[in-house]
Amino acid sequence: MTVVLVLLLALLIGVVAGLRALTPPAVVAWAGAIGWINLDGTWAAWMTHPITLTVLTILLLVELVTDQLPSTPSRKVTSQFSARLLTGAFAAAVLVTGAIFQVKTGTIVSGIGAGIVGAVLGTLGGAEARSRLVAKIGGRDLPVALAEDLVAVLGGFAVAASASLL
Repeated sequence: MTVVLVLLLALLIGVVAGLRALTPPAVVAWAGAIGWINLDGTWAAWMTHPITLTVLTILLLVELVTDQLPSTPSRKVTSQFSARLLTGAFAAAVLVTGAIFQVKTGTIVSGIGAGIVGAVLGTLGGAEARSRLVAKIGGRDLPVALAEDLVAVLGGFAVAASASLL
């Protein structure tokens, strides 16, 4: 049962990657640093290093700002979509590693798969939801973009915090 719940969290962290590509790596790094997941002695232990935390936090903040710019490409273009798949897969692998005490390789691979599926769902679903909401409020993108930022960051931390309950 625990493995199923961890894979659900991996899927959800992938959804967050579909909304904001750089949020999940920062979130799982912080989750490891504050003890929500245990990365000590794992391949992902470097994620909790202060330099890693600082760089990932800066990248997250930069992404939140650049997403508001009109020149930012659609999340569905190949480079943006690919980045979301990669960060969703990576964050899911870290989350699975930290959430399960004795991780089996197959579980990490399954977590990566769940993260990729979640990233696809988050990318396509997030783009559709955003465009519909923008249309409903008369074409103003900024309020919807800021709400999406909030959902991504708070949702990411909620997923990571949930891993500590397993």
